[in-house]
Amino acid sequence: MKFTAEHEALRKTVRDFVEKEINPHCDEWEEAGEFPIHDIFKKLGNLGLLGIQKPEEYGGMGLDYSYNLVAAEELGTAHCGGVPLAIGVQTDMCTPAISRFGSDELKRTFLAPAIAGDMVGCIGVSEVAAGSDVAGMKTTAKQDGDDYVINGSKMWITNSPKADFICLLANTSDDKPHKNKSLIVVPMNTPGISFSPHLNKLGMRSSETAQIFFDDVRVPQRYRIGAEGTGFMMQMLQFQEERMWGAANVIKALELCINKTIEYCRERKTFGQPLINNQVIHFRLAELQTEVEALRALTYQACELHVEGKDVTKLASMAKLKAGRLGREVTDSCLQYWGGNGYMWENPLSRAFRDVRLVSIGGGADEIMLGIICKMMGTLPGKQRD
Repeated sequence: MKFTAEHEALRKTVRDFVEKEINPHCDEWEEAGEFPIHDIFKKLGNLGLLGIQKPEEYGGMGLDYSYNLVAAEELGTAHCGGVPLAIGVQTDMCTPAISRFGSDELKRTFLAPAIAGDMVGCIGVSEVAAGSDVAGMKTTAKQDGDDYVINGSKMWITNSPKADFICLLANTSDDKPHKNKSLIVVPMNTPGISFSPHLNKLGMRSSETAQIFFDDVRVPQRYRIGAEGTGFMMQMLQFQEERMWGAANVIKALELCINKTIEYCRERKTFGQPLINNQVIHFRLAELQTEVEALRALTYQACELHVEGKDVTKLASMAKLKAGRLGREVTDSCLQYWGGNGYMWENPLSRAFRDVRLVSIGGGADEIMLGIICKMMGTLPGKQRD
């Protein structure tokens, strides 16, 4: 990746925002289990950071995905994972399909306010019995006159308690699982929508997550994104940028863990010398930093090819897989060197250890990434039939 002066200016804008508007409040928001999402998103919208690659016609910057990747990487300097996650849901999960395939009405009603920070969005794909297995979801949207009537539920939906709309994947026919799904934008104040209490998560504590229930929720069919039955394709396409975003967001978060551990090991003395003087520690930290650089190179390569219009399904899946596994490796290794202090709930390594665990689950589990990679390598066995 050859970053321009424009890339670096954007990087500084995001970094300054994190330092001023997010990091001073992370401890408070983590304790509360929420953050002032509309306030933060409006400030992001005022800086243009919620529409970096969105069309200028609707308030975006109209830049290519490499600029979005720079922003994702800098958001990784936040002292918690939950706030960047909520931002990523807005920019790379619930709005890309509207931007690419939505009607002008959908773009003006939902995309433009989302870019401006006036609306908060969420994405409705996962269900209790259908997480990585998107094809197995059960929520339905049945035609009734000019409307859809939606019934079902969605699980683990980030931003949902305070969201203004959801980009919902639902079954709109009885066709095959890959041909019967449509993406529909549903305003969250529509009658028939209800929520579970906030889900009590291991990490990402500052982001709000709930289960959503749809009971005869009626929305106009014109709120469907694109043609009926194309939702699965749109969602799979959207996953590639989501996975690159997730990999990029991890890079500086892991570097932060390594650097904090170096600082701690220089200050902490055992047996008459700083911890960092132990070869097992400084060698291990060198190994971990090398792995982070390898992740950065892989993620940048995927982004570069994506900007060129190439299919990066394999590389994006590899970057997502590597980010999740390396996240666990770095946080676990670094936490060990903090000893008992690392085991405390408020410790930065403890928080990172909990937050990063989601990377191997959300947006497609590690095992799904491996399946995609094997399929593209030609080594995935076909389904056995009697």
